[in-house]
Amino acid sequence: MARRTHIIISLMIMSAVACLPVTTLYAQQKAIAINWDKTVSVSKTTPTLQVVYNPMLRSNSPIHKGTFEALKSLGADYVRYVPWFPYPKAAVVELSEPTKKQTYWDFTYADPVMQDLMEATKGHSVVINFSTIPVWMFKTDKPVAVDDNPDEVNWVYNQGKELRDPSMKEVADYFVRLLSWYTKGGFTDELGKFHKSGHYYNIPYWEVLNEPDLEHRMSPQLYTKIYDAVVPALKKVSPKTKFVGISVAHETNPEWFEYFLNPANHKPGVPLEGISYHFYGRPAAAEQPLDSYQYSFFDQANGFLDRVRYIENIRKRLAPKVFTQINEIGNILEDHDYKGVIPDAYWNLSGVMYAYIYLELTKIGIDVAGESQLVGYPTQFPDVSMMNWKNSKPNARYWVLKLLKDNFGPGDKLQTTSIPSQDVSGQAFLTAKGKKLLLINRRNKEVKLDLPADAKNARVNYVDVTTGEDEVAQSQLENNTITLKPFAVAVLTF
Repeated sequence: MARRTHIIISLMIMSAVACLPVTTLYAQQKAIAINWDKTVSVSKTTPTLQVVYNPMLRSNSPIHKGTFEALKSLGADYVRYVPWFPYPKAAVVELSEPTKKQTYWDFTYADPVMQDLMEATKGHSVVINFSTIPVWMFKTDKPVAVDDNPDEVNWVYNQGKELRDPSMKEVADYFVRLLSWYTKGGFTDELGKFHKSGHYYNIPYWEVLNEPDLEHRMSPQLYTKIYDAVVPALKKVSPKTKFVGISVAHETNPEWFEYFLNPANHKPGVPLEGISYHFYGRPAAAEQPLDSYQYSFFDQANGFLDRVRYIENIRKRLAPKVFTQINEIGNILEDHDYKGVIPDAYWNLSGVMYAYIYLELTKIGIDVAGESQLVGYPTQFPDVSMMNWKNSKPNARYWVLKLLKDNFGPGDKLQTTSIPSQDVSGQAFLTAKGKKLLLINRRNKEVKLDLPADAKNARVNYVDVTTGEDEVAQSQLENNTITLKPFAVAVLTF
C-alpha cells in the first residue's frame, strides 16, 4: 500500500512538472550545463557561402578588389558559384544557335569572374553551377533578345518549358563543351573547330541547373531526364567530379525528392551523388518593423528545419549514400519593408538566423550549410549581401560566417548541452582545437547567462550589434557569467 502511494505521489509530481510553463522550467535551471563526457553526435556540416554572378563582381566594379580579398580570407570549402540567367552574356557561352557555317561560343564575360573566383578559392573545394541552358534550345513563341550591354539585367531570358531536342543530347553537348573549356584546356565545337582556353581547373563538384522549379517551371520528371542526359556525359570529361542535383527553390514539394532520389526513375548507371535546396526567411507581412523580424524569421526557420528532417527521411530511405547541400540560406525583404534603407541591426539578425540554421543542420547531419550570398546590391537582392556595396567592407553576415568557419566543422563532437534561456540557442563542441561553446542570441535585447565553472577565463570571439562591419571581436571572461548583446553570435573557447 505504501509503495502504491509512493508511486501515485511520484506520478503527481511528474505531471505537475510537465504542466509547468516553459519559462518556469528555464527559471529553475540557473546556469548553462555541459557534459563534456557525453557526445550526442559528430558533425558532418561545413559552413560556407554562395557567390552569384552580377556586375559588382567584374574587375571594373569599385568593390571588386575588396570582395575577392574577403572571399580569399574566408578560406571556405564548398564555395558555390552560380552565373545565372539575368546576365546571359556571362551565364550563357553560346548565345546564338550555330549554323552550318558558324558557331557563337564566347567566354568574354564568363571567364574573368570565374578566374577570379578560382584564384580566391585556391586550395579549397568549389561547387560550380553554370545554371542557364541557352534559350534557343527551348521551344519559344519568338526569339529572346539579349541586350548588348553585359550589365543590363534580363529577367525574361529563361523562357520556354519544352526542349526542342527531346533526346537532351543538345543540352548535354553544350555542358560537355563548357566543362571541357574549364577542365581540359578547350573543346571542339559543332563544326569541328577547336577552341583553346588554357584552363585546367579542378572542379570537384558540379551542380546541374539552379531552381528548376522556378526557372522554366520544370517538373521533377523533366529535370530528371535532363540530369540523366547531362551527368554521364560530364563524367566522361571529368570522372572525379561529383554531381549535385535538384537545387530547388521551394523544398515544400516532396515529389521532387521522392522522384529524383528513387534510383528506379533514373537510367541505369547514372550516379546519384548529391542533392541541394534553398531557404529564405521573409517578413511575415509588409512593412513590419525590424523587431517583428526576430520572430517571423525564426518561426519560418523552424518550419524549414522540420521539412529538412522530412526530406532527410526520404533521402535515407531511397538513397542513403547521397549527400545534402543546403546552399542558399538567407533573408529576402521587399523594398517597402525598408524603404531604401536597411537598418544596421538587420545584418546582425540575418547573420544570427544563418548561425541558428547552421547549428540545427549540424544536429540533423546535413553536409553543407551555405549562406547566400557574397554580393547583392539595390535592385539585385541587397538584403542577402555579405558585402557593403558602398565601401567594399564585409558586413555582419560575413563575419558571422567567418566566426563559424574558423571554429567549427566536420568531425567536431556535439556534447550534451542545456541552455537556461528561451532566447538563446547554444551547443558545446569538442573540436580539434579544444572545448568550445557556441551561443546565439536570437533576440534584440541583452541576455545574461551563468556559465559552467570551467568557463572562467574563457576567450570569447563574437559578432553583435556593437561590432558593425568590423572584424570578429574578442574578449576574455573574468568570471562565470556572460552578457550577450542583441543579435549576438559568440564562441567561447575554454
